[in-house]
Amino acid sequence: MERTPRGTSVGVEDPYEHVVRCDHLTDDGTCRFALEWPGLDLAFARARAREDYRCPVAAEEWHWADCPKFRSRSTDRVCARCGLEEHRVAHEDDRPLLQEHHLSYADAGPLAHEITVHLCRWCHAKVHRSWAAIDDDVGPDPEALAEREARRSRELDELSFRSAAERRQGSSGR
Repeated sequence: MERTPRGTSVGVEDPYEHVVRCDHLTDDGTCRFALEWPGLDLAFARARAREDYRCPVAAEEWHWADCPKFRSRSTDRVCARCGLEEHRVAHEDDRPLLQEHHLSYADAGPLAHEITVHLCRWCHAKVHRSWAAIDDDVGPDPEALAEREARRSRELDELSFRSAAERRQGSSGR
């Protein structure tokens, strides 16, 4: 199983199996990196320009691992392991339910890529501290569900309407 630079498990054998698409790939199959930041790698940008900025992976000439500018960061706000959905309450500083989890690290080699998914805090701990894998068929941890439901309850309480008379009655003890 892949490991972090500190040696803990990342929960997958092949990080590229968890990639939906590169962050730089546009809907029409072009490479946004070469179009928008050519100065960061002129040789790469020129090579893409010669091919009308077509992404070689989208054209099925390369694999994700072959591209020197590949990056995939999850935008889903759902745990990739148990399916728990994030639930943030506005104006509260509660610790997020989900954390970004790196499947690979950009500083691990010449063509190393950043690949991240979201994991709930509970799955994140299990993946790093044990043999748990992201592909495990598991449901959300009972503590995670309780925390999410507590947030929903607080949010619903905040959204509920109470007239001024009801609030006054409640504060005077009647």
